[in-house]
Amino acid sequence: MNGINVTVTALRAFLGVRMTRFRTAAASRDRGASAVELAIITAVILGIAVALLLVIGNFVKGESSKINSNGG
Repeated sequence: MNGINVTVTALRAFLGVRMTRFRTAAASRDRGASAVELAIITAVILGIAVALLLVIGNFVKGESSKINSNGG
């Protein structure tokens, strides 16, 4: 679980920096750069979600193979 906490902390720091840049860009009307950054953030979050889905799927698949299917 400690590795997950480190990953979450790093992700929060990364997104915090990106959101600060996004707010600064929005305030200065630099919409092109902010749109690109928003697309990058979205892609990163999507990648993390897919990776998490794969990890959970593999865990469930591994645990389901341990279930005794003899009926008793």
